[in-house]
Amino acid sequence: MLSDIRGFSAIANSYPATDVVDLLNRYFARMGDIIVDYGGRIDKLMGDSNMVVFGLPEPHEDDVERAFACAVKMQQSMSDLNEYNQSIGMPDVFMGIGINSGEVVIGELGCAHYNEYTVIGDEVNLVSRIESHSLRGQILIGENTYQLAKDFIDVSPPNQVEVKGAIEAVNLYEVFSTSRPENMEVPRREERKSPRVPTSMPLAFQILSGKLVQPENYQGQVLDISYNGMMIQSEVRLQKLSEIKLSLALDLFAGKTTDVYARIIKCVSFEDVFRSSMEFTTITRDGQAAVKQFVDQLITSP
Repeated sequence: MLSDIRGFSAIANSYPATDVVDLLNRYFARMGDIIVDYGGRIDKLMGDSNMVVFGLPEPHEDDVERAFACAVKMQQSMSDLNEYNQSIGMPDVFMGIGINSGEVVIGELGCAHYNEYTVIGDEVNLVSRIESHSLRGQILIGENTYQLAKDFIDVSPPNQVEVKGAIEAVNLYEVFSTSRPENMEVPRREERKSPRVPTSMPLAFQILSGKLVQPENYQGQVLDISYNGMMIQSEVRLQKLSEIKLSLALDLFAGKTTDVYARIIKCVSFEDVFRSSMEFTTITRDGQAAVKQFVDQLITSP
């Protein structure tokens, strides 16, 4: 199981380093308590990522069940963490989780200067690819894990995606709930039923490659917007699940712009342009409030 904070780089660049470290330590402490409670083993911390293994060093019949319950509990606990963050003026944080199952190589790796007991192999590489496709608040799993757990989990239809290192496209499933060892539901972090209203305003955006913002600037137009996402029109075909950085200019900002990161959910051709639906992955609290106010004003305006 691999978890990662969505949009953490933007948070790290917007707040004092000591505050960011404190935020991370609170996050890791809470996640660590949950992982231990469900019998997981923290393999390593990588920046804002947390890699956990179940079934090592000794396998158990309920390893898969405990992995799912652990992941759901981790997502549920983010509400309490964010409530505290709000009380001290820090931003909400959102986590994506990927789970994969399979055979791995296990052992002590390193040298005299540094070594660690860890796992390596194709299935470890694949869980990293799975997790990278998760949106905030999501738990995604691969086909191997789905086959092991399909009797006690509720998931979305499979989504075939191309992942680096895989010869063929892989099926990814979003987990909604598990019934073992008890009924647990993944909280909906996105207000997917929030109002979406038509609008027409320009925007500029850049495409991310990995976590790096590419220098090329593109122009587009916002066609509709909701509290947590929008649809844009541009001359650029944006790849599904790719991420962009945009400067959103709203009248209520009085000429100011706010940087927003968003992930592409769907991109379709329309006449001689492309229309891309996206979900915000990183947005400041002020920016979120401004977007909500803007949407609400559009709803109530004649």
